[in-house]
Amino acid sequence: QVQLVESGGGLVQPGGSLRLSCAASGSIFSIYDMGWYRQAPGKQRELVAVITSNGSTKYADSVKGRFTISRDNAKNTVYLQMNILKPEDTAVYYCNAHLKPIDYWGKGTLVTVSS
Repeated sequence: QVQLVESGGGLVQPGGSLRLSCAASGSIFSIYDMGWYRQAPGKQRELVAVITSNGSTKYADSVKGRFTISRDNAKNTVYLQMNILKPEDTAVYYCNAHLKPIDYWGKGTLVTVSS
């Protein structure tokens, strides 16, 4: 069992930056692939970025070059650095821990990009 708690969301102006954090507890963090997903109002949840247990990363095309995912296994934490934010990045951002065939989810943190 893994518990995930996201933090760092908030209101930011277009072009600004935010860093999301996801603290994990309850299991061996380093063996999980960790990801960030988001869900905008009226839309389906979508993948934003993933970092595997060995450090490989993958990004949605819409965030490539602007967002960076990283992990600190010593702190059981995964981060999402978000730069050059756009209004279309507004969504609830969810942390995910994946180890086949199981997925764990956090409750989400709201990011609002607006002037």
